[in-house]
Amino acid sequence: MNSYRALMRMDTELHSPALSLAEEEEADMNDWKLPLAFMKKRHSEKIEGSKALAQSWRMKDRMKTVSVALVLCLNVGVDPPDVVKTSPCARLECWIDPLSMSPQKALETIGANLQKQYENWQPRARYKQSLDPTVDEVKKLCTSLRRNAKEERVLFHYNGHGVPRPTVNGEIWVFNKNYTQYIPLSIYDLQTWMGSPSIFVYDCSNAGIIVKSFKQFALQREQELEVAAINPSHPLAQMPLPPSMKNCIQLAACDATELLPMNPDLPADLFTSCLTTPIKIALRWFCMQKSAKLVPGVTLDLIERIPGRLNDRRTPLGELNWIFTAITDTIAWNVLPRDLFQKLFRQDLLVASLFRNFLLAERIMRSYNCTPVSSPRLPPTYMHAMWQAWDLAVDICLSQLPTIIEEGTAFRPSPFFAEQLTAFDVWLTMGVENRNPPEQLPIVLQVLLSQVHRLRALDLLGKFLDLGPWAVSLALSVGIFPYVLKLLQSSARELRPLLVFIWAKILAVDSSCQADLVKDNGHKYFLSVLADNYMPAEHRTMAVFILAVIVNSYTTGQEACLQGNLIANCLEQLSDPHPLLRQWVAICLGRIWQNFEPARWCGVRDSAHEKLYTLLSDPIPEVRCAAVFALGTFVGNSAERTDHSTTIDHNVAMMLAQLINDGSPVVRKELVVALSHLVVQYESNFCTVALQFIEEEKNYTVSSPANAAEPGTLTPVRDSPAGPRLRSVNSYTNIRAATTARTLNKSLQNLTQNEDGGQGAFSPGNISTSSSASSTLGSPDNDEYILSFETIDKMRRVSSYSSLNSLIGVSFNSVYTQIWRVLLHLAADPFSEVSDLAMKVLNSIAYKATLNARPQRILDTAHSAPASPTSKGTHLHPPGGSPPMPSTSSSSLTNDVPKPPPRDQPPSRPPYTPTLGGQGQPHSHQFPRTRKMFDKGPEQATEDGDDPGHRNYICPALQTGLCDWSAKYFAQPVMKIPEEHDLESQVRMERQWRFLRNARVRRQSRSITQRGISRLDDQIFINRNPGVPSVVKFHPFNTCIAVADKDSICFWDWEKGERLDYFYNGNPRYTRITAMEYLNGHDCSLLLTATDDGALRIWKNFADQKNPEMVTAWQGLSDMLPTTRGQPSTAAHSAGMVVDWEQDTGLLMTSGDVRVVRIWDTDREMKVQVTTH
Repeated sequence: MNSYRALMRMDTELHSPALSLAEEEEADMNDWKLPLAFMKKRHSEKIEGSKALAQSWRMKDRMKTVSVALVLCLNVGVDPPDVVKTSPCARLECWIDPLSMSPQKALETIGANLQKQYENWQPRARYKQSLDPTVDEVKKLCTSLRRNAKEERVLFHYNGHGVPRPTVNGEIWVFNKNYTQYIPLSIYDLQTWMGSPSIFVYDCSNAGIIVKSFKQFALQREQELEVAAINPSHPLAQMPLPPSMKNCIQLAACDATELLPMNPDLPADLFTSCLTTPIKIALRWFCMQKSAKLVPGVTLDLIERIPGRLNDRRTPLGELNWIFTAITDTIAWNVLPRDLFQKLFRQDLLVASLFRNFLLAERIMRSYNCTPVSSPRLPPTYMHAMWQAWDLAVDICLSQLPTIIEEGTAFRPSPFFAEQLTAFDVWLTMGVENRNPPEQLPIVLQVLLSQVHRLRALDLLGKFLDLGPWAVSLALSVGIFPYVLKLLQSSARELRPLLVFIWAKILAVDSSCQADLVKDNGHKYFLSVLADNYMPAEHRTMAVFILAVIVNSYTTGQEACLQGNLIANCLEQLSDPHPLLRQWVAICLGRIWQNFEPARWCGVRDSAHEKLYTLLSDPIPEVRCAAVFALGTFVGNSAERTDHSTTIDHNVAMMLAQLINDGSPVVRKELVVALSHLVVQYESNFCTVALQFIEEEKNYTVSSPANAAEPGTLTPVRDSPAGPRLRSVNSYTNIRAATTARTLNKSLQNLTQNEDGGQGAFSPGNISTSSSASSTLGSPDNDEYILSFETIDKMRRVSSYSSLNSLIGVSFNSVYTQIWRVLLHLAADPFSEVSDLAMKVLNSIAYKATLNARPQRILDTAHSAPASPTSKGTHLHPPGGSPPMPSTSSSSLTNDVPKPPPRDQPPSRPPYTPTLGGQGQPHSHQFPRTRKMFDKGPEQATEDGDDPGHRNYICPALQTGLCDWSAKYFAQPVMKIPEEHDLESQVRMERQWRFLRNARVRRQSRSITQRGISRLDDQIFINRNPGVPSVVKFHPFNTCIAVADKDSICFWDWEKGERLDYFYNGNPRYTRITAMEYLNGHDCSLLLTATDDGALRIWKNFADQKNPEMVTAWQGLSDMLPTTRGQPSTAAHSAGMVVDWEQDTGLLMTSGDVRVVRIWDTDREMKVQVTTH
């Protein structure tokens, strides 16, 4: 009944006339305004980052054309024998009439003009002309250019208008020395001389033959290379290997069977004119079309007088060139595959210009039955709709020419870019689902650097990037990155919000841009935005997010931002009322000093850690989590510590320990990771504490007369009563079932034995083994055992008894002991992800402790309290920092730890606690804190047991994914209306249905109430529950009833008498469910379960044949009396844990067999009040 399908079946009934308008208004008033608990993203999403998109926009092999060979075979005045020219025919070569001057001068002038035309596109290239050359001259030219170009690209331009057409054998023609014969030049030889990468331009009739021959020879070379590689004795292998032609590009004027146009109104080198002077030939061709007659007064002579320069966008000629570039770029981006577009239009400036112009050549030459050819081949583009936009732009420009030239009127800029931006805006407005990308995106790129259009273009670009990571990838692939990078040099204040938003989107998808920003000093732009208090908090949040990405695991970025005073700027923002800003300020601080000692010392000088303490009680769980992350990396640096820095570490650790019972599991997960940093820094001390805890727990167990039946101790595993229907519930149940299913050993394996074969402190009799001993942290071999969940939980509970505290003595009050207790408590956390992380830390230290203790003779060694790390003899100053001198005073947190002796005196023997084996040297003196994990102890020989498998047993660096998950906010749409607020969304309609249902139920309940008491002896529901019922809870609005036994919940439809679901709650075996509540019962219902150990668990997806999932869990009561838990004699008479839920306020009150009532704010996920009774 709770499934959506069942709801839809009732839809017609609920929309019957019986539902009056008053009911709908009642539903709106009572339900729409009620807050929802545990429905934030941290509850519905897995805490992990976005999947990294394949980075395809950044060119891996960017190159440039550095050399150009201009080979002209014109033989002015002599026509080739295989070409019959019309009369009149096309004569212009590079816009020069060769018959207007002497043949030699004409040849030189044409060569000079061709070079100038190419220089407009690549002025820095090295140009060499070869006019009517011989084979040897071509060879010399090509080999020379290839030698100087090295691995860069070389261009070979061939004009064969004065020689015969190419042959089918793959030959072009040149001359002999006396110009009396045409000499064939093999394309195979030309490939050898030019090498790769190269680009070839062929302007001659039947040029397509050259392209085909080139490909055949390239394939032949590849085969020769393969033969030489496979068979070194082959004759080909003894010869110099031929160069590969894979990276060669070809542009040909026409197909293999076509002749060049001979129209006298066109230049003879029409193809070359399109490639090198596109605007000039495009305007001439436009005037030759019928559509040009619509523009009165425009002639070819007038076109030659268009004012302006090609590189000045404010002039008519420059604006046309700008529009042409935008249109051809847009056509290519919309038609070509992405990888081909990147290769041809973004890899090389000259190649990109030639291919843009090649699109024009295709359009013009096809109108004369001539088809240009390229390799790689491009899809047809001559009919693309954007050419109409080009014709309109030309039309508007030419229509102004008469008045501009004759009357001197001012030039009116073209509306082309404004209209294209409007089209882009329309595309954004109309929605993007299942639509092709906007074709105007390359045009937006073109206007980003235009002061006239850039503000609007940046605004539209930001809206496009906000559509999601796919939009960011698309924008990067079109080439937007260098433009937005250059805009960071602008000082215009109005651009700041737009640029910050755009860069936040880019870095949220591709964090590798951090290096580009630092290289161009772009980080300074965002530092200034962060420091600007007049900027809205949203923009400062994006700025600090960008800076957090820049410093993330990037030392150069950390250094640059540290010099830019980032830490001080962040500390000023910690008290900002905007929670997202506080969160990212803390993350940014945590990242800048992560593994970067100078930033840590800068933070120490500014008391950054103390200022972060205030965020540990922030009402927003994500902010508290970020603060824990920052403090964790603060103590996680691996550099040597002074007395002062060690005291700081202790202070930070004790402040973090206060979050042990935080209501949010994301905070507690980050707490485990933060404490693991401290454990790594003070490893030997924690190893000693681990051994002490295990020894004391064992002594307490042995000394207890009622050990077997002691209240609160672990009981044997029993089979679950759930039967075959019992399902594993998400990953949580699999882990929390570990309280009954984990069969790890109860203690540490006896790794230390004396030379006589006697048993040490860890005797085999006290150790149980298991085949799953390596399941938690991946122990290298099954012969190395680690702490089990049962042992950890027992140590946690036993060590809390006052009797044990007195037994252990003052040494167990050290900082390390208290942190170890915190980790023990977290290892028994009701939320599996928290307990798993804590178990990893505990088991890692337990393993290292036993490994370190292995060389020692147990009978001669006594375990003592951990020595203070301040007793080290030497301290290293961090590079670039100014750490304070070591202090001789001890912190109040470490008064219980033996104080170090003066540096000029040898260390005295600290106090110790006798154990089973008498007296010995303290563990912490045997193994300094910074000793390598698997180094041997002082003067200890290597044992056979230390094999490489054991050395691999290292607890990996723990992470929670908080920062990456938080960064997803900037990658996802932020301007989009939330789905729950969209009146047309499925989510909204489902909620509306539920609220209408609620109104009807209320109406029916009032009717029943008004009728008075009815018969109570009618049996409505009877069935056999899988377990003995202990708690029963009716759903307030549907026919679902939840029935809990000791550790499982069964859901029934009491109206139909059907069982809907049955799942395991995940509480430990010695606890039982004592209370349940429905949260958000009016909407998306959640089920709260409370157990008599004080744990609260929230479940979703129950009672609808889905896998129930745990939303959150925490310790609602941390002081439930252990003597009342799990005892058959008292369980029946104890209340366990009781709860009361208020939907209106979101407050949850908890109490039970304790003398306190704790009130939890579920929105803040923190305790707000404690009352005693």
